[in-house]
Amino acid sequence: MKAILDVHTHTVMSGHAYSTIQEMVQAAAMKGLKVLGITDHGPAMPDACHPMYFHNFGIIPREMYGVKLLMGAELNILNYKGELDLVEEDIDKLDIRIAGIHGRCYQKGTMEENTAGMINVIKNRKIDIISHPGDGTAELLFEPIVLASKEYGTILEINNSSLNPDRKKKYAKSNNVEILQLCKKYEVPIIMGSDAHISFDVGRHERVLELIQETEFPDELILNDKIDRFFKILALHEG
Repeated sequence: MKAILDVHTHTVMSGHAYSTIQEMVQAAAMKGLKVLGITDHGPAMPDACHPMYFHNFGIIPREMYGVKLLMGAELNILNYKGELDLVEEDIDKLDIRIAGIHGRCYQKGTMEENTAGMINVIKNRKIDIISHPGDGTAELLFEPIVLASKEYGTILEINNSSLNPDRKKKYAKSNNVEILQLCKKYEVPIIMGSDAHISFDVGRHERVLELIQETEFPDELILNDKIDRFFKILALHEG
């Protein structure tokens, strides 16, 4: 399986990333990707984008250097109720909508409360992907999350950056192994995300691929080389 799409990446607009949109797309083209998602952080993240940033996406070409470009956001899940940091009007302007828990802007609850909040986000028909659910930022019960993903079609991401030992995410490997095992059991598709914060990391999934091999996760449940299937899922979440 050769990945040809990477839809979770960040530019300088996220405040703690280091490449421009153009540099990210050029890197994607050099690596043979066909689809790239730019998903800068929502405004609750310190130093991230003002909501106005997402209002002007119309000026950005959606194809550069032979790569289809999706302009979106990684929204912040704010609390265990599942509230998000962009209003519906802003979410509607995005080509792709990712939502994830980040420790700098998340109000934690119990494991059961955190899980219920994430399931509320999965049920939100405007959200396409849950980013790095296994990174350990919040305690979660993964079986109900996987079953919700199956029911509502919101994709769970296995995040390459979270597995970087330098990130010191103590539970990232074991959590992601559990998610993969559950997705395999219930035949739930996943997507690999680089979570690149610099152009050199676009399309990098090597740490995820190690877990894919370890769990003998089936290729048919990995969306990174299935462009038509991926866009059909996105179409179900429009509006």
